[in-house]
Amino acid sequence: MPASVPFERTAASLRACRICRDAPLYGAPLPQEPRPIVQGSGTARLCIASQAPGNRAHRSGVPFKDPSGLRLRDWLGLGEADFYDARRLAIVPMGSCFPGLDAKGGDRPPRRECAERWREELFAGLPNLELILVIGQYAQAWHLGRLEGGLTGTVRRWREILAEPRRPRILPLPHPSWRNNGWLKAQPWFETELLPVLKAEVARVMGPPPAALTAPADP
Repeated sequence: MPASVPFERTAASLRACRICRDAPLYGAPLPQEPRPIVQGSGTARLCIASQAPGNRAHRSGVPFKDPSGLRLRDWLGLGEADFYDARRLAIVPMGSCFPGLDAKGGDRPPRRECAERWREELFAGLPNLELILVIGQYAQAWHLGRLEGGLTGTVRRWREILAEPRRPRILPLPHPSWRNNGWLKAQPWFETELLPVLKAEVARVMGPPPAALTAPADP
């Protein structure tokens, strides 16, 4: 899609989308009324490429409005105000609607129709991105291609991936869900090695809020 398409216009069209319920291409229709959730603007410099909204986010209409969001903000070193500042931070999930629950009570995979229809157009409207945080295997497969060693192998190669000469740069992360507590416990390097770099990169890319940049100096 042409880069001139504003992110906000595409996001507005996405929020009215009903493909996965009314004309599904892969399997049964979405089991509930769609509520596409996305955040961003053409000025955003950081993007969280996530999986799909959870049930709590679906009910509130706010991305990561759940315990996973608390953990994610802690990983990034961001408060709520900065995290939800669409001028600086975009949130573009692989599937923009809550996909429903599977037989074990976990979230189903993101609907494939969503990324195929909207993802390229959304990212075309984010020309100022410097860093994309790709969370989970679905986003990693889309942004990085074939994954060697699955999610664990991909996240272990975070230094190599971050250093690759691409723009925007990419940093892979696991999902911050409590379901990954065992994974986090088994990978102590994630907290001791990756998280300090993540916080530093996020602080550098985000910078101060735009209002602070334009505030008059003290007399």
